[in-house]
Amino acid sequence: METFDLKATQRNTFGKGSARELRRQGLIPAILYGPKRESLPLTVSPADLDKIYKTSGTEQVILNLVIENGGTQNVTALVKEVQTAPVTRQYLHIDFFEISLDEEIVVSVPVEVTGKSKGVERGGFLQLVRHELEVSCLPTDMPDKIEVDVTDLDIGDAIHVGDIQLEDKVKLLADTGHTVLTVVAPTVEEEKLPEEEEEVEEAEEAEAGEPEGTEEASSE
Repeated sequence: METFDLKATQRNTFGKGSARELRRQGLIPAILYGPKRESLPLTVSPADLDKIYKTSGTEQVILNLVIENGGTQNVTALVKEVQTAPVTRQYLHIDFFEISLDEEIVVSVPVEVTGKSKGVERGGFLQLVRHELEVSCLPTDMPDKIEVDVTDLDIGDAIHVGDIQLEDKVKLLADTGHTVLTVVAPTVEEEKLPEEEEEVEEAEEAEAGEPEGTEEASSE
């Protein structure tokens, strides 16, 4: 997997007010952390990050953070979490996690469905139970997605974690029996029995023929 350079600058201001000001300046407040380092507050450019995502075609990328903090420091990292505004989708904050290229990592990889299920063609519905799956691998072996072909799935069929085959260097961590997706039957409204329909019709006719005020008069 390719590594992308992303410029970052160490920041010395904190708090919500400072974060809002940075966003007004067109920067994203960020934090870098890892098992062998103290947290380091940063800022990065949203345009630079979007360019990387567009070039790679995925958000599952390995970054070389080029950090300016009086000098220049290079840190290999992944995007661990991205906070965005619900309506505008503006970046609010990013968490970077430092990694080593020769040590395995655990990451969540999106599931992508391919093909058209024959069960869906018969009127069923494809239900994706797990949108992401955790895997363990070296950073350079990290897949950007897990493709699942559903062409042969009929109504009532399912694909479980154990049915998914990945490269030998990538290990799925979820239990093999967990359902990833399934094709469910369409919901059919229960038909009323003839006797039930007659009872309903009789009750409706009786209610329609009852004079107004009958109930009140009988109770007096």
